Amino acid sequence: MRILVLTNLYPPHYVGGYELRCRDITESLKARGHAVHVLTSDHTVAPLDSPFDYPVERSLRVHGFFGHPWLGVRDLLALEQHNNARLVAAIKSFKPDLVHVWNLGGISKSLALTLQRLNLPTVFDVSDHWIARSLIGDVWLDWWNRDNASISARIARSSLTATGQRRALQQRAPTNPLRHLNFQRIYFCSRRLRDITVQAGYQVGHGAVIHCPVNTEAYHGNVRSEAQPMKKLLYAGRLSEDKGILTALKAMASLKHQFEGSLHVYGKGDADYVQMLTRFVADQSLPVTFHSATPEQMPEVYRSHDALLFTSEWEEPFALTPLEAMASGLPVIGTTTGGSAELFQQGVNALTYQAGDPIQLAENIATLAANPRLRKDIALQGQQLMQSQFHLSAIVSEVENYLEETLQIWQPSHLPHYLAA
Repeated sequence: MRILVLTNLYPPHYVGGYELRCRDITESLKARGHAVHVLTSDHTVAPLDSPFDYPVERSLRVHGFFGHPWLGVRDLLALEQHNNARLVAAIKSFKPDLVHVWNLGGISKSLALTLQRLNLPTVFDVSDHWIARSLIGDVWLDWWNRDNASISARIARSSLTATGQRRALQQRAPTNPLRHLNFQRIYFCSRRLRDITVQAGYQVGHGAVIHCPVNTEAYHGNVRSEAQPMKKLLYAGRLSEDKGILTALKAMASLKHQFEGSLHVYGKGDADYVQMLTRFVADQSLPVTFHSATPEQMPEVYRSHDALLFTSEWEEPFALTPLEAMASGLPVIGTTTGGSAELFQQGVNALTYQAGDPIQLAENIATLAANPRLRKDIALQGQQLMQSQFHLSAIVSEVENYLEETLQIWQPSHLPHYLAA
């Protein structure tokens, strides 16, 4: 296949696991003999670019994300036309069989309408809430279609429509309402994210589920023997309220006289929030320390700890941290909000607790510390699951099969008239 990858960021410029997974799967598909061409934004979060043995075109412009300002519709006109022109040019030059759309957060959602207009087989990979929660906030499409727009906006919109300028614009930057988007081929990283997107009003209930992979070559380790006590707990992730780190600290406070180990916190966050956390630790005299590590250092960080606390309290689509910990041989205690409910089996490959409940979390820590056989069994089950079902090669095969199936069953579609009901 000739695959055009369309996404907002591409490593080494990334902010999280979405972009890293995009790179890993794209490069794996190339290694399997497929031709790939990446079209992404010119936003940079790293000082230097990295060489690739395939084209990575960084020409799309970002709006409203990653520190870029929000623009009004007048300024957006040039940006929307630019981004759509770059997409059309990439299609003409690369001649893809299929477009693999990843994250459109911060870049023009009208690009999806252009793909629909061109009737090019398109597959959407959805691993965060950019459809369910962010699509409705697209400034360009909202201005053209909002029912309760200001009087001046309605007058300007009517004038542009009556004079034929809107019709001419359709070829350069479509203005259709969101209801015209056709997600014929789409897969999600979890059933929960698919359900959330359906509940938001999008017709995606037919979407497949392909979970996120873990690099088991990088993340690996020996499961601790029963003779080794559980002394070093690990928290790895963003330091923010929705991640539940304070719940972990409260659990440690309630375990002062029951658990002899310590908690090592790896992550960054807002300075005021981090200061509050460090004050709490100091006031309670907790055996908690704060650290940071690069992605390259994290495999060793996992291997040097005895268990992971996954405390997230928001609907995470499908978190990578517990996957990495399990692959590294660590038992996990975690919440079941979001997609993690599809990963954790209570008492089998993890211990689970109600998000935000420090007492229940503390009880699970005490249980795991006092039961070395349970600790070992849970760690073994988690590691075997990662090695059998979640390793990169297995997930790439699922994606590859889905893309190839798309070419076989693609149904011609069209972009409705922008005023169609």
